[in-house]
Amino acid sequence: MIQLTRLNGKPITLNAILIETVEETPDTMITLVTGKKIMVLEPVHDVTEKVQHYFQTIGLIGGTLKSLNSEGSKVVKE
Repeated sequence: MIQLTRLNGKPITLNAILIETVEETPDTMITLVTGKKIMVLEPVHDVTEKVQHYFQTIGLIGGTLKSLNSEGSKVVKE
């Protein structure tokens, strides 16, 4: 979950796993996989950093890298 701020200044806690897109329109609009759209004060860059940090915290990014490495993929050097 990530902490963001709605346009009216009220805080919102959002499940980052449900985020489909983040756009600047010029406000930051987050579209969830459910189709719901949420406008927030934070710029796109800050939202993406929070999402990446959250994924690292829960092990989602690290787990993906370990999974790719454990499937027997080989690195080819040229």
